[in-house]
Amino acid sequence: MKAMQYDHHGTSKVLQYTDVADPEPGPADVVVDVAACALNRLDLVQRNGWYTLPGYTLPHIAGMDVAGVVSAVGDEAAAAGWSEGDRVVVDPSLAGVADSSKLAGMGDLYGDLGVIGGTVAGGYAERCLAPASHLYRVPDDMELAHAATFPTTFLTAGHALFAVADLQPGETVMIHAAGSGVSVAAIQMAVDRGCTVLATAGSEAKLERARDLGASHVCNNRTGDVATWAREVTDGRGVDVVFDHVGTALFPPSLFSLAIGGRLVCCGNTSGDEAVIPSLGFLFHSGIKIMGSDPYAPEEFGPLWEQFCDRRYPQVIDAEFTLADAAEAQDRLENNDVFGKVVLRP
Repeated sequence: MKAMQYDHHGTSKVLQYTDVADPEPGPADVVVDVAACALNRLDLVQRNGWYTLPGYTLPHIAGMDVAGVVSAVGDEAAAAGWSEGDRVVVDPSLAGVADSSKLAGMGDLYGDLGVIGGTVAGGYAERCLAPASHLYRVPDDMELAHAATFPTTFLTAGHALFAVADLQPGETVMIHAAGSGVSVAAIQMAVDRGCTVLATAGSEAKLERARDLGASHVCNNRTGDVATWAREVTDGRGVDVVFDHVGTALFPPSLFSLAIGGRLVCCGNTSGDEAVIPSLGFLFHSGIKIMGSDPYAPEEFGPLWEQFCDRRYPQVIDAEFTLADAAEAQDRLENNDVFGKVVLRP
């Protein structure tokens, strides 16, 4: 089969469109013919060598968010009701994988957690191996590209907002980097939960798109005073939750935007891995909580997928590329001029 693979770190020029062996399923596995694979920031970070997940090796085939059609089925997977032709989306986390799967033994949530497209071969290919336990059926009337926008973004956002920060209906939440896939998911789910969303981004075009998704208030985080703005639009109170995966660049204004007892939930560090607490006095006097969002558990995927299918959140795909043009797709994502997801169609 054809795949986009790389065997050393560097710019998108290291990606090689090449032939690799077709995956073969173990008893508890299936092979998925990839119809669509959404890009994620980790694809770029690992390709550049800035950071790699435990268990990552070279050569590597990226692509964590896979949707497609089952083309080969192991005996146990067949007994569980899966068959060729099933339209599926894949949970990329390898926590909770059966021992009879070829992808077993990588389920340590806080250690060597395997990830399809992160530590093992993923969706930048014509076919992808997946455990049958990690498949979810895609409704016949949903485009597979839409399904591919779901896994990493909605699970990251949903886990951070609801399992970790315990966001409640009626609360206010500030969501940074509104054009990113994970923030698009966060905006949609927070609005659906009945929350007031404050969105920040680095361009007016992205802010307008955030309003279209339901954000009540928007602010340019490159030119505006985010903390002052947050207090103004909340009548001086501040926000209950800040959802942040930007890190260093917005950490101080994020803290100062919080209300008494507010929670800052962090699920990423795209602008840097270090952050300074600007005032310990404000932190302890206001009862602020800084919360790290850990990996989601396997049982979280199904309910969020059902919600995604039921609500039919708008499809937010910025651009689509063929597998052979994956380098161009990654460059587009790396330039940060994207709203929503970039998708490959092998």
